[in-house]
Amino acid sequence: MTNTPAKADVCDPPRDCPLCPRLAEFRNHWRLKEPDWHNAPVDTWAAPRDEDVELLIIGLAPGLRGANRTARPFTGDYAGDLLYATLLEYGFAEGAYRAKPDDGMQLKACAITNAVRCVPPENKPVGAEINQCRPFLLATLERFENLKALVTLGKIAHDSTTRALGGRVAAHPFGHAGTTQLAGYRIFSSYHCSRYNTNTGRLTPQMFSAVFADVADFVRR
Repeated sequence: MTNTPAKADVCDPPRDCPLCPRLAEFRNHWRLKEPDWHNAPVDTWAAPRDEDVELLIIGLAPGLRGANRTARPFTGDYAGDLLYATLLEYGFAEGAYRAKPDDGMQLKACAITNAVRCVPPENKPVGAEINQCRPFLLATLERFENLKALVTLGKIAHDSTTRALGGRVAAHPFGHAGTTQLAGYRIFSSYHCSRYNTNTGRLTPQMFSAVFADVADFVRR
């Protein structure tokens, strides 16, 4: 028996998704506190045409004052500053990132999503919440017919992606700058580009850039 729910019929949860009571309560708390914020599940953001997407980046969950506020993945917090600078550097985005969803930036051959679509308290989803959201991750993987590469940011995103693809976590362990092959995809793993990781020196911009240099080489080879 598994505690993973049935496959989702859609790639993104509805605005008032009820699957995780703790996350729904947290959303509602912030809707009252900040009514002008998004305060809802954050949809996948992708290049204009799904058939052009060859790379999917999978983060942990929306940041409280980042995507939970702006409604666009990694937009409005430090993690987005580093991620989008790196995507622009390697040609997976074009335009200029200004930390707001109307900045005009576009993704190229790339899409961005999260393993958990709603903001969790203290940025820490529990196992049941990760499991409940996994069908949306699987549906997102299946949405892009020409997908080749996945970048998993952090162990939670990596392990949930591995499970979504039917793999065993022990056979595909997380490690910064690690790679593995699963279900026809090349998976590249990286420490999450959070301010905590960069402030502590666990992840440097150079380390993060090196992962995407390998990704760009693989996708365009």
